[in-house]
Amino acid sequence: MVQALTKPIGFDEFMDWYPEDATCRYELRHGRIVEMPKPKGKHSRVAGDTGFILGSEIRQANLPYFVPRECIVKAADDTGYEPNVIVLDEAAVEQEPRWESGSIIERGESIRLIVEVVSTNWRDDYVVKMSDYEAMGIQEYWILDYLGLGGRRFIGNPKQPAVTVCTLVDGEYEVQLFRGAEPVRSQAFPELVVTAKELLGK
Repeated sequence: MVQALTKPIGFDEFMDWYPEDATCRYELRHGRIVEMPKPKGKHSRVAGDTGFILGSEIRQANLPYFVPRECIVKAADDTGYEPNVIVLDEAAVEQEPRWESGSIIERGESIRLIVEVVSTNWRDDYVVKMSDYEAMGIQEYWILDYLGLGGRRFIGNPKQPAVTVCTLVDGEYEVQLFRGAEPVRSQAFPELVVTAKELLGK
């Protein structure tokens, strides 16, 4: 991960700065622009397969959701994330003032599920983003750790690949861990049949 700028800026400045022809992704982390490498190899496949699985479930169950190709989530006035996969509520997105003009989501209620695939900067997904997504009131957050990189307090000891599902209850995330052939339980997709191993590409 490479720091793109050093001067703290706000979300609107970040969006004005964001190059339209960017060859990589950027996120705004508490006023700092951070260059994010594009997902490659297994990371890219896990994210792509997860988007496909969720999109297929949306169509099969005829749910009023959709999975956009790109989206930036404004988590605070000085923070914006570009998640690996996001599921949006069709009706709620109509209330988003900057969705049509910039694919920007500002309201937690517009998000049915957000997914991050873990890479070497695992603390961002397990600590920083979890806290920010919880504060936004995002109902469900998945962390897909296909290499078992997360801290032991998050994925256990010994470390092994895991799916962490965070569900918002009374304003706080309740966390469940799924491994191997265990079926992943989702509040947003109650009829979904998928194991942790299938999501992690094992």
